[in-house]
Amino acid sequence: MILPIIIAGGSGSRLWPLSRAKHPKQFLNIVGENTMLQDTVKRLSNLDVLSPVVICNHEHRFLAAEQMHNIGKEGDIILEPVGRNTAPAIALSALNSIKRGDDPILLVLAADHIIQDVLAFESSANTAYVHAKNGKLVTFGIVANKPETGYGYIKRGKLTQAHTDNKGANQSRKSEAFEVVEFVEKPNLEKAQEFLKSGEYYWNSGMFMFRASQYLSELGKYYPEILKVCKKSIDAANRDLDFIRIDEEIFKNCPSESIDYAVMEKTDLAVVVPMDAKWSDIGSWSAIWDVSKKDESGNRTLGDVVSVDSKNCLVHGDERLISILGLDDLIVVDTKDAVLIADMKKVQDVKKIVDLLKSSNRDEWKIHREVYRPWGKYDSIDVGGRYQVKRITVKPGAKLSVQMHHHRAEHWVVVSGTASVTNGDKTFLVSENESTYIPIGQIHALENPGKVPLELIEVQTGSYLGEDDIVRLKDSYGRI
Repeated sequence: MILPIIIAGGSGSRLWPLSRAKHPKQFLNIVGENTMLQDTVKRLSNLDVLSPVVICNHEHRFLAAEQMHNIGKEGDIILEPVGRNTAPAIALSALNSIKRGDDPILLVLAADHIIQDVLAFESSANTAYVHAKNGKLVTFGIVANKPETGYGYIKRGKLTQAHTDNKGANQSRKSEAFEVVEFVEKPNLEKAQEFLKSGEYYWNSGMFMFRASQYLSELGKYYPEILKVCKKSIDAANRDLDFIRIDEEIFKNCPSESIDYAVMEKTDLAVVVPMDAKWSDIGSWSAIWDVSKKDESGNRTLGDVVSVDSKNCLVHGDERLISILGLDDLIVVDTKDAVLIADMKKVQDVKKIVDLLKSSNRDEWKIHREVYRPWGKYDSIDVGGRYQVKRITVKPGAKLSVQMHHHRAEHWVVVSGTASVTNGDKTFLVSENESTYIPIGQIHALENPGKVPLELIEVQTGSYLGEDDIVRLKDSYGRI
C-alpha cells in the first residue's frame, strides 16, 4: 500500500493578496471548485493508497482538518511547531508510520501543485511504485515543454528497469526510470534553452516515492542530525483530536534542509521517473493565467468583471464590480481589504510587496479581513480608534471558547439564527433582532445550538482591540 504524505506548509506570498500567511494558497480554491489541498487528495482516488497524512504548521491545523473532513477524508495531521523544510517533515511522517508498526511506500506530494492530466500522474506513480519496492528513492521529473528559469532541473542518466506482475495475469511489464546524474539549481535562460534542447533534463517537481525505512536509512547516512532530532520529536509527540503535535523545544533544534540537499543529491539509490501530466506548482499569478481557461482576448476573469479592449490579463474579483479598459498583460486582484495591480512580467516580485508590508508592521500580509476559525468565521467590517465592528458566523453546533477580555467590552446583536450566550453566571438564548452586552472583564461564551448558521454583529469598544486580548478559560479546540 502507498501512504500519501502531503506537505501543506508555506505562505504562498507571490499570490498575495489572495494568499496570506494565515490562509495561504494551498487552502484556497484558486483554480477550480476545490481547494488545492483537496484537489491533491482527490487526485489519488484511483491509486491503491491509505488515508493521507497532512503536514502543516500549528496555525493552519483547523483549515487542514476541516477541508479534509469536507471531502470525506480522515487521516493524521502532523503539526510542525516551526518550519524546517522538507527533509525533516518527511522524516517525521516516516517515523510516525514505523512507530505504528508499518513500513509503507511513501508518496510525497506538495499541497499546492496543479496536475491537469490525472491519468498521466497515475501512470508515473505506478511506475515509481515498482522502483520504490525495489529499494530505490524515486523523484518525479516533469517533462519540460519550455525553457523555464523558475524551476530547478534533474539531469537523467542511464535507463533502469524493473519488472512487476500485472494483476490477474501471469505476465510482467517493464517500468522504466533513469538514474539521477545531478540536481541543477534554477538556470538562466541560456542554460534553460540548452537543457530543453538536450532532452536529458526534467523540471524538479518536488514529488517523491520511497519506502519509509529506506528514506530514514539514507537520511541517517547523510544527515544523521536531522534523523536524531526527528526521532526524539516523534517519541515526545502528543496526539490531540486529529492532530499529532510535535514538541517545539526538541524540534526547533532540527537543521533546516530540503530533501534534495539532505538525501537525494548524495544517495546512489536515486532514480527519476518522467511525468508529463500538465503540471504546475502555481508559484505566481502568471502561472495561474497559464493554466486557466481564457476568453477570446486571452483574459482570465473571475468574479464580476467587465472588460473592454483588453487582452492577456488576469482579473480576480471578490465582491465588487471590476472594469478594465485598454489593458494588456496585467494582473488585477481585488480582495476585501487590498488590491494588487501588476505587470504580468513582474509577478515574481509580488513578494517584495509582502516584505514591505511586514517591515511597515501592517497586517495585510498576514491575515484577511475575513478570518476563518474552527467554529466559523468573522469579517471585520469597520475599525476605528476605540471600536471595531465584526460580522460573526458560527456553524451549527459550534461553540466559541469560554473567555474574557481585559481591555474591551462587546455588544452582540443576532441577525439570524439563535445564540446560546453565557454572560457571567447566566446562560440564556438570544434570538433574531435581540442583543446582549458583555462588560470588560466578564467571563462569557457563545454557542450555536441550532441547525442553521448563527450570524451576529459584534461591536467592540475599549482601549485595546487586538486579538491577543483573549483569555481562554475553556475551549473545545485545544487553544487554551
